[in-house]
Amino acid sequence: MALINDTTLRDGEQAPYVSFNTKEKLAIAQGLIACGADELEIGIPAMGKHEQDDIKALLSLGLDAQMMTWNRATMHDLEASLECGIKAVDLSIPVSDILIDVKFGGKRDKMLKQLEEVVRVAKKEGIYVCIGAEDSSRASLEFLSKVMTLGAELGADRFRYCDTVGILTPTRTFDTISYLNSLDLLPIEMHTHNDFGLANANALSGLDAGAISVNTTVVGLGERAGNASFEQISMALKHLYKQERHMDALEIRSLINIVTRAAGLTVASNAPIVGEHIFSHESGVHANGMMKNSNAYEPFDAKEVGATRAFPIGKHSGSATIMYHLKALGIHADKLSLKNMLPDIREIVTSRKRVLDDHELVTLYRKCTCL
Repeated sequence: MALINDTTLRDGEQAPYVSFNTKEKLAIAQGLIACGADELEIGIPAMGKHEQDDIKALLSLGLDAQMMTWNRATMHDLEASLECGIKAVDLSIPVSDILIDVKFGGKRDKMLKQLEEVVRVAKKEGIYVCIGAEDSSRASLEFLSKVMTLGAELGADRFRYCDTVGILTPTRTFDTISYLNSLDLLPIEMHTHNDFGLANANALSGLDAGAISVNTTVVGLGERAGNASFEQISMALKHLYKQERHMDALEIRSLINIVTRAAGLTVASNAPIVGEHIFSHESGVHANGMMKNSNAYEPFDAKEVGATRAFPIGKHSGSATIMYHLKALGIHADKLSLKNMLPDIREIVTSRKRVLDDHELVTLYRKCTCL
């Protein structure tokens, strides 16, 4: 089964204009575990004492999940993680020419030697090591293979393939991860960004190709356009991949609310999984179908994610929707009256850009029946 390593508390908080306080971090971590996250990346100890105190507080929760910190592959960063009592680390190195040049003056050997020194110490300390290959999607496969080979020789536990600037496509992802996985060197984790709206697709494509883990953030929060979405990946794995994933309706709503409030964000009404209007059916054909069979135009039940199905009275509503609402109000309408109402409903809604409420519907019905 694929693992979800959620990094809301690290990469999610790196989104511009976002910062979480200690109370918010604890609530987010608890919510993630309640909603089925397998692992959490919980911060960057090298940021200083306050961050370290938060990490220690998160560890003290005793949650049933592996807790990991993000580190540059330096002794300074590793020591900061060890000081927190952490048992798993991501050691990040640049692997593309552009970032090796920016961070190491183009000196690959220097970077690899530093990685080797830090991994050796981490493993000596009994730490779970993930090698985070920053900018993997702009690196050569030859160099990625070299890094993975070194990691395997040093006893590293996982390799994080990072699409740092979100340039992968699902086909390229599948081909690349299939090749790296065929080398049988290290288990692969997908870290995808959403610059072209493909983070979820690329993450799942990586899993299709043999990756064992995927990084997510709640509501896709993260740098620039964000990361793969925790709630969307979770539900995709559950429904499309038929994996055993826990997703409690009350818990996911609570988690989304905590993260969006803490981040100062608003969830789009049509956001997958948790959008307010994604279980609303205005189209006459769709509404009529849903009234006859609740599976007609929905891939999963609204109740599963704490949502409510609705049939708004709008421009595209048909007679079935009007009858549905009038019946709920104790009015048994005749078909001719319903037919006469539709042109007026469409004109009203189009002119004011807002659906009818029950009072307006009854008033219009009575007007039409008096004609």
